[in-house]
Amino acid sequence: MRSLFFCLFLAFFCTLYGCHSGNPDKPHIIIETEAGDIEVELYLKQAPKTVAAFLSFVDSGFYKKGSFYRVLNADNQVTGASGSRLIQGGIWKTNHSKAVALSGVPHETTQQTGILHKNGTISLAREKPGSAGSEFFICVGDQPGFDYGGENNPDGQGYAAFGQVVRGLDVVRAIYERPENNQSFTPPVSIDNIIRK
Repeated sequence: MRSLFFCLFLAFFCTLYGCHSGNPDKPHIIIETEAGDIEVELYLKQAPKTVAAFLSFVDSGFYKKGSFYRVLNADNQVTGASGSRLIQGGIWKTNHSKAVALSGVPHETTQQTGILHKNGTISLAREKPGSAGSEFFICVGDQPGFDYGGENNPDGQGYAAFGQVVRGLDVVRAIYERPENNQSFTPPVSIDNIIRK
């Protein structure tokens, strides 16, 4: 009876206040947006450098008043290019000077980590390998072209996937469906903050 009471209390407490991920190798973060919350599980053991960098940005409060500002969908891509579907966010539009001042995160390929770009995967945006910073994207549907050897990046190194949405895929989809013009949300979707759970 006492253990049943404790379990009910714990469930009630977690509902009210949230509970930390039980596995330290898989910390959880919450992306708080105007469209709702997105909970993401990060894979620290598989992508240690990427997750450590991202969590340092989270802990530094970089994402306060950030935004989802870019979308790739079936209607806004160059003809002949391999289709990509994602929403991209960070501080590029709201705190550009901080975004460009960050030193690059060492590139961990999907070949190294084994984390593929599936529906709901979170990954770092970049230009050349090792240039990624605070900007990230979430896949809408499976995106194998973003993996190592994929055709969506000319250098073949792919992007650094580092976690998976575990709650709020409906929010991701709702943001994805927002109005856009030439790959930019009109208006951007505000990110109030990103916090650890």
